[in-house]
Amino acid sequence: MKQERPPPPDALPKLQIVRLIPNLGEVSYRERLRSSCGALLGILLTAFVTRLILGASGDVPMLIAPMGASAVLLFGVPSSPLAQPWSIIGGNGTAALIGITCRLLIPDPFVAASMAVCLSIGAMFFLRCLHPPGGAVAITAVLAGPAAQDLGYVFALAPVLMNSGLLLVVALAYNNLTGHRYPHLRPQAASPHKTSDPAPSERVGFTLADLDEVLSRYDEVVDVDRNDLAELLWAAELRAYRRRSGGLVAADIMSRDVATVCASAELGEARRLLRSHRIKALPVIGEGRRVVGIVTQTDLLEAFVSGPATPIASAGAQRFKGRWGRVPAPTVGAIMTAPAHCAEADATLAELVPLMADAGLHHMPVVSGGRLVGIVTQSDVIAALFRGAAAREEPVALAG
Repeated sequence: MKQERPPPPDALPKLQIVRLIPNLGEVSYRERLRSSCGALLGILLTAFVTRLILGASGDVPMLIAPMGASAVLLFGVPSSPLAQPWSIIGGNGTAALIGITCRLLIPDPFVAASMAVCLSIGAMFFLRCLHPPGGAVAITAVLAGPAAQDLGYVFALAPVLMNSGLLLVVALAYNNLTGHRYPHLRPQAASPHKTSDPAPSERVGFTLADLDEVLSRYDEVVDVDRNDLAELLWAAELRAYRRRSGGLVAADIMSRDVATVCASAELGEARRLLRSHRIKALPVIGEGRRVVGIVTQTDLLEAFVSGPATPIASAGAQRFKGRWGRVPAPTVGAIMTAPAHCAEADATLAELVPLMADAGLHHMPVVSGGRLVGIVTQSDVIAALFRGAAAREEPVALAG
């Protein structure tokens, strides 16, 4: 077996230097340009509006240097917990108040600045508004010169909180207009069964409790939101499973001869199709076999037993009966679920599993080019998973 040669001694210092360079991941040039232009716009508008409000007298600084650091966070890493609205307002405001207090109570400016940074970090941790530029704000409040000294605690309001607020407003508008959700709030997915159980895809592999335990042992601030970190890890698990599942896609496991119904069909027709084919759901199709909804046994059952709220006994139907002597039969379109959750024919099995499990879907129409080409059921997915597991275990059994 050929052994790799160790790197030459001359290369060792270079390797050590490379290890010191942080790996920020692959960031596109478009995202780099977006972040840079956002910071330009944010600082420019913050300075302009501050001068417009306060005037150009020079009694109050128009712009403080820590805003540059805040701009890096708000526009460069808007998903960071350190860049959220409370972080910039609470962090910078708290640091400014502590810095002014230290300047008034401690004669030596260097001791005052050091103590201001120390106390600011502790206060920001306590108030859950840790914002790295806050340390620079604390030093600025101590060493800003006569103008800041004359302002006293007003310095925390203008320019610190004024600059912070204006920069935050620009970040809110710019990030959302350029496709970045800000503030970075993770929507909570509601359980389709209205229970407290986690989603099915979150009951296997690692859980949020596992992640919290690891983070507590790590005992350092991780500059990634805990829920974002979980989503990244789940996505990595999904990608790994996709690689192991042999590339199966919806088109490989779907039923192609699909019983369908039109939205204008009567409920009796839908019931007949369900019973004759011994199935539990019918895709509802419109022109060009495009899926407009889905009707299930549960939909039909609710239509027949829910009483006066159903189309069968609606006020409009009763008026129709009074004029023509009969109640019109309700249609599939009145009770179907629309729009229906559909999967593309090339969707992988690894994508179908969490989609169907977490949404509580038992049937999913499969489309290609917007047209119905098949349907996938939970039974199809389970059978595919079972075959995949059996295929992986077979070589081991034969070897034994």
